[in-house]
Amino acid sequence: MSALTTQAQALVEFGKQTNEPNWFTQKRTQALEKAQELEMPRFEKIKYKRWPIEVTKAVQVIQNKLPEAKAAEITINNNVVVEFGQTTAKLELDPKLKAQGVIVCDWQTALKEHPEFIEEYFMEAIKDDENRLNMQHAANVTSGLLIYVPKNVVVEEPLTSYFIQDATTKQDFVHHVLLIADVNSEVSYLENLQTCGEQKTTASVIVEVFAKAGSHVKFASVDRLGKNTTAYLNRRGHLEQDAKIDWSMGMMNDGNIVGDFDSDLIGDGSHAETKVVAISTGKQVQGIDTRVTNYGKHSIGHILQHGVILSRSSLVFNGIGHIIHGAKGADAQQESRVLMLSTKARGDANPILLIDDNAVTAGHAASVGRVDQDQLYYLMSRGLSKEIAERLVIRGFLGPVLTAIPSRKVQTELSDMIERKLIDGQDEK
Repeated sequence: MSALTTQAQALVEFGKQTNEPNWFTQKRTQALEKAQELEMPRFEKIKYKRWPIEVTKAVQVIQNKLPEAKAAEITINNNVVVEFGQTTAKLELDPKLKAQGVIVCDWQTALKEHPEFIEEYFMEAIKDDENRLNMQHAANVTSGLLIYVPKNVVVEEPLTSYFIQDATTKQDFVHHVLLIADVNSEVSYLENLQTCGEQKTTASVIVEVFAKAGSHVKFASVDRLGKNTTAYLNRRGHLEQDAKIDWSMGMMNDGNIVGDFDSDLIGDGSHAETKVVAISTGKQVQGIDTRVTNYGKHSIGHILQHGVILSRSSLVFNGIGHIIHGAKGADAQQESRVLMLSTKARGDANPILLIDDNAVTAGHAASVGRVDQDQLYYLMSRGLSKEIAERLVIRGFLGPVLTAIPSRKVQTELSDMIERKLIDGQDEK
């Protein structure tokens, strides 16, 4: 029996055990077959194709139990979701929001109770036939979240999620989030992506954000997948007229990661602000490809990326601003900067501007450099150790991105995670 046949049978069995709709199981099996025909995605200067990044294991139903020690680390607020592997450990939503029609539910519940959203939006912002990794994801998704905010509803308190990969088993982690902000709605969403366990695993995480006309979405993430997890993270926004998405992403992962972060400014006056901070340590490689495509007139797309590399690690920032013909008055700006703390580390900052129309505004800035030794000497002359002095310089370097993040809570979360990541990275020297 071929591996493909085994995977297909596993998908059918998974659908039966979870009672998912037949149409979705059929979509899975079709995606599995088509995946073999597609090419892997290509990202400038990100050499990842020899990594174990493809989703190849047959899916199975696993009842994951969140360890008490891990549960104790989680800050429980109102409007929170905690998922451990395929299992939803906690889901709380303010009854007032429910009364207004706000929907927050896990993936299996969404398939059974709100299939209309899955049918309309699943793999629509990110097309599954774009590349093999997307199609494999569509076939093998086993967990996730649906968030729907109705027209004119303002969610004042942030929605917070904790998605914890169960790496105590060797099962692939294939997770999907659909966030739909209807006309003139507003929502803030904070996503925490973590790993529990040390098995060598593959993660495929896709987030699709649909911002309808006049809506405003604040999307923030703090990602720290484990050192033995090889991950493909794909987050994409689809923005209609006068919609806005503020992306704030902290890439604090310990393993090899490809991050593909895109915003499609479809409607006139749509606006995407993308802010990324990243720290690479040890021997890990993080490749981050951030793109904004201006389709609409007077649309605005800004990218701000700052990263730090220690030890023998690598970090690649690709910033792509693409103004499509007909997008009069569009604005595409980007800044990517990498700070190196080791002569053995490798950093790249690659700005790409593709301008297909006149009467637009576009610009870029990029740099890769080492720590200013004068700054270090000054701080050390005041009695600070080299490690603490380096951390202060790094925090100053990342400061422009952190202070530009619109949420104070997210600033604090990222600041704490950066400190922990830097301490761990300096211990690895």
